[in-house]
Amino acid sequence: MNRLSRAVLGLFAAPRINMREDYGKVRRVQQRLAALTGPRYRTAYRQTVAEVAGRAVPVRVFQPNRKRRDDVLLFFHGGGWVTGDIESYTPASATMAELTGCVVASVDYRLAPEYPFPAGLQDCYNVTRILLEEPHRAGIESAEKVVLVGDSAGANLAAAVSLMLRDEGLRTADRQVLLYPVTHWDHDPKTSPFASVRHHGEDYRLTNTEVQDYLDLYVPDPSQRRNPLVAPLMATDLSGQPASLVITAQLDLLCDEGEEYGRALSAAGNEVRIHRVDGALHGFIALPRFSRSLREAYEVINDFLDEVPSQQEPA
Repeated sequence: MNRLSRAVLGLFAAPRINMREDYGKVRRVQQRLAALTGPRYRTAYRQTVAEVAGRAVPVRVFQPNRKRRDDVLLFFHGGGWVTGDIESYTPASATMAELTGCVVASVDYRLAPEYPFPAGLQDCYNVTRILLEEPHRAGIESAEKVVLVGDSAGANLAAAVSLMLRDEGLRTADRQVLLYPVTHWDHDPKTSPFASVRHHGEDYRLTNTEVQDYLDLYVPDPSQRRNPLVAPLMATDLSGQPASLVITAQLDLLCDEGEEYGRALSAAGNEVRIHRVDGALHGFIALPRFSRSLREAYEVINDFLDEVPSQQEPA
């Protein structure tokens, strides 16, 4: 990378935030930004709830202006399991609907530290299960049309939901799209097995310290952090998973672990495609629509959605 490119990317240097103390401030900033950008999307979605396991989980449903596919993208937002919500992710969800031509259902799962692991995961699992069992709730005839999508911590949740469904002997989704997923528990540059943690953990957007802070808030018990439902790469059995598209960002500390998870899924006999977006930073799915990184990712996602998914027998 030349000096000019590094200088431009330096404008996106990660802010030095103590996430353990300042997560509340980050949430408030996100909410204020959402309030500024939100009005343009007011006609693009409807608000509903999924009544599951005695709890109402808010879901925001986005309709594309021109529907090109019958798939429903069940989306779990990022934010380290601690920040982010369906409000702050409304622009990204609306963009997802427009650039794929699919209905997008964004799930407002519970956040840590108020609700640590596995609360948010259980919300995502329950919504996914009910949609797979009763796809007519989303206006589709078959569960084959449900696609799990997540970015960062949301991709971690999508991968964990797929493992949970398999372990429970239930039908999994046929397809999942994992955008720069968190798949490992160790992001200390001194001990991590991944070079990207050492090369990009102090540079842009997301830092290794921030990821570790997120994990501390999400999973307060250190003995639980190697649980495959927290760190999917720790799973000893990755068979029976959906056809998967794993998209990583070159300048993201999570790049290597995301790609390693894709290879592990493939080695377990699953259909997998791995795509690295060169020059991209963590979180690029939330960039404006003219962003090269975002448009490249959606070209790959659209190709994946157009492929014939592997057919599964209902459990």
